[in-house]
Amino acid sequence: MRIARFSIDGNVAFGAVEGDGAPGDDSTLVLDIIKGIPFADFELSGTKVPLSKVRLLPPVLPNKVVAIGRNYAEHAAELGNEVPDAPITFFKPSTSVVGPGDPITYPSFSQDVHHEAELAVVIGRMCREVPRERVKDVILGYTCANDVTARDVQQREKQWARAKGFDSSCPLGPWIETDLDPSDLTIQCTVNGEQRQLGRTSDMVRSIEDLIVHITEAMTLLPGDVILTGTPAGVGPLNVGDVVAVTIEGIGTLTNKVIKRG
Repeated sequence: MRIARFSIDGNVAFGAVEGDGAPGDDSTLVLDIIKGIPFADFELSGTKVPLSKVRLLPPVLPNKVVAIGRNYAEHAAELGNEVPDAPITFFKPSTSVVGPGDPITYPSFSQDVHHEAELAVVIGRMCREVPRERVKDVILGYTCANDVTARDVQQREKQWARAKGFDSSCPLGPWIETDLDPSDLTIQCTVNGEQRQLGRTSDMVRSIEDLIVHITEAMTLLPGDVILTGTPAGVGPLNVGDVVAVTIEGIGTLTNKVIKRG
């Protein structure tokens, strides 16, 4: 099931996406409005609205986004880094999250902002110290993410909080796919239609199971929390006016435009 979060006539709701297509090419797509929230038992209402009549929002508003650095060997190498002995974890604040079609605002304190296409894991239930055999039980589904990074700031500051946590640095969307095997999916990033990144989730150094076990040894994850699983090689600069799109096999495409900070 594809679960979208959307607004219509000033109201926010979740809906199951039905039909084929993608945001922007959505004449055949409709939303069956969900009674309740997707983090608990829910029913489809049978009330349907065309996707073209709503505004898609970030599929979740996470309490926290836990991100993983250098989880693809070729990406680590392209920036002159080794694959770490243990996963590098960092946070992106909830205020960094934007949805499909929302602008990425170029931060005033950077001159070198990069795209990083990533598979995002959406947590479905509160969990801590999750054993490997139960990891699938705590996952609601998967969505596309762009871990937008102020690369120059990342390189000169020891902490990544500003470089990766600025407002609009975490686009998520277009929806959550709940029925998906994430082990070998194509991840692609284009800028103005030109391919920049092309990789597969099978190239992750550490699997999603490894990451959730590692993270939940230290902290409780809440329903709606998001884990960013790392980016493949090919990261590169974004400029004001660029349109960046992240496409993941079996999920869809997340598109955002870069704008100047007002």
